[in-house]
Amino acid sequence: MGNYSIWILEYSFVKDYHKSGVLYGAHNQGYVKLPYCYALIKGEDHIAMVDVGYNDKDYGKVLGDRFAVENWRSPEAVLAGVGLSPADVDTVFVTHAHFDHFGNVEAFPKATFYIQEREIAKWTWAMSLPDRMRWMMTAVDPGDIVRGLDLARQRRLVTVDGAQSDVLPGIDLHPAFDSHTFGSMWVTVRNDGKSASTDSWVLAGDLVYVFDNVEGPGAAVDAAGPIYVPVGLAVGSQTNLVLATEEMMKQVDYDSHRIIPVHEERLRDRFPSRITADGLRITEVCLAEGETSKVA
Repeated sequence: MGNYSIWILEYSFVKDYHKSGVLYGAHNQGYVKLPYCYALIKGEDHIAMVDVGYNDKDYGKVLGDRFAVENWRSPEAVLAGVGLSPADVDTVFVTHAHFDHFGNVEAFPKATFYIQEREIAKWTWAMSLPDRMRWMMTAVDPGDIVRGLDLARQRRLVTVDGAQSDVLPGIDLHPAFDSHTFGSMWVTVRNDGKSASTDSWVLAGDLVYVFDNVEGPGAAVDAAGPIYVPVGLAVGSQTNLVLATEEMMKQVDYDSHRIIPVHEERLRDRFPSRITADGLRITEVCLAEGETSKVA
């Protein structure tokens, strides 16, 4: 057992999402279920989140309805499923500023938020562009950016410039600039606390949507083995997504089971999980010493 427990908490879902949205080039290949989730990390006297979902009101609701999101539940309801409340969370790592990841900051009154400086700065720039360029803002609620800046006013927003190690003990942040978004990042948990960890987990944000992004579609793509296939949405480039995937894989010694895509319905096939009374899934990636299972 390591220093941290990690759970993936589903808070809503899209029942039928175009497969081409999660897997680049998968045109006319139908639909997949797309869970909307955040990650919970508990240990070392900290309770941290990776992303915070969105709030189903105002423009957040407009975007949720536009993407056909169903069965939305608040952080209070979702965290109660693991015996916690939003007020227990002291740290939030924001992988990127799309509405379903950065749209619920007000629900976490005691947390300090970490985001790449480039991410929030470039979305501020994108908001200033003429309406004819508004494609870039497809999945962004401008109100979230304003609320993020207010966190800075409160001294509860830390803007990170590039990689940063041991933001919490054994937890590192890594940028993937100009990939899925301007300043996306992933979170690495070195669960044994060692610099050269043999027990690392990568929480990939939207740099990886599904297992096929890392492993390729199907058990064996060709004689050369698996192939990285990037996600379908890149404000930057799919090339940068592939390069980021390689860096994530290096950190887990090319064990793709240790890269956790929060939009992947098939997490249930690799990790213990359960469905809550609200019809949403809790997935248990690992348990720290002394922690009780939340899915047993």
